[in-house]
Amino acid sequence: MRAETRRRWAIAGLTGPAYLWLTLTIFLPLSAMLWFSFQKKGPFGRHEAEFTLKHYEAFFTKAYMQDLTWRSLEMGLQVTVICLVLGFPAAYVLAKRIRGRWREALFLLVVLPFWSNALVRIFSWTVVLRPGGVLDGAVQFVFPGAPAIDLADSWNAVIIGLVHSYLPYMILTCYLSLQALDDSLIEAARSLGASAATILWRIVLPLAIPGIAAGAVLIFVPVIGSFFEPKLLGGTQGVVIGTVIEEQFTVVSNWPLGGALSFILLAIVLLILAVSYPFLKDRMRTA
Repeated sequence: MRAETRRRWAIAGLTGPAYLWLTLTIFLPLSAMLWFSFQKKGPFGRHEAEFTLKHYEAFFTKAYMQDLTWRSLEMGLQVTVICLVLGFPAAYVLAKRIRGRWREALFLLVVLPFWSNALVRIFSWTVVLRPGGVLDGAVQFVFPGAPAIDLADSWNAVIIGLVHSYLPYMILTCYLSLQALDDSLIEAARSLGASAATILWRIVLPLAIPGIAAGAVLIFVPVIGSFFEPKLLGGTQGVVIGTVIEEQFTVVSNWPLGGALSFILLAIVLLILAVSYPFLKDRMRTA
């Protein structure tokens, strides 16, 4: 057996189990849900399979579903932008300004949210944001007589909870890109008289595009389909397409409609990624 053939078999042996596992745990459930989305009834009871498009038609005929989908996209965009504004400077400081044990300590703070249950984190925000909660108590202690702060069951509470959950992704992906940035490029720009804003705009940001893009995808895609944070933190103000999909499975037991809405949302995400891919590819090639 030739060396090239042995190498290919070795690669197949090492990667095959992982790809087989992904196929079984991802594509098979998705295939089953795609099948149910075209059925008149869910997978309960004994009945014959009946093909229908009414669940997909419901999305295009009911305006409130389109409004909720647009609201979910806005939510994803808001959370992604806020995470970028907060996460990029933090990643830059970690990568270029801090060394030694202080960097390790700050890294610990970044990944600390991953050590607790997501549901616990969400409920903790209800304690912080409600009237008489931690935030309101702190403001009253510093400014006695100040108006009470009530962010519970609001859209702002949803955004705060989502930013808290997904901000570490942006910090970590941007950190990896900034860590690979050669410091000599920045020093050369400074020696040539470039201002801090010019260095940031012409050198740092273009070279950090891969990390920013990776962080944006890791945040935007799950956020637009999220339902825990909008449901628990937003109340009636947090209704989005994700909460509607979740209720189709857990409350209404209308799996076909839930599956159809899920695949429509997936198609929208894939369309957004396809449209943005040429721009990102060009920017990454330049970087």
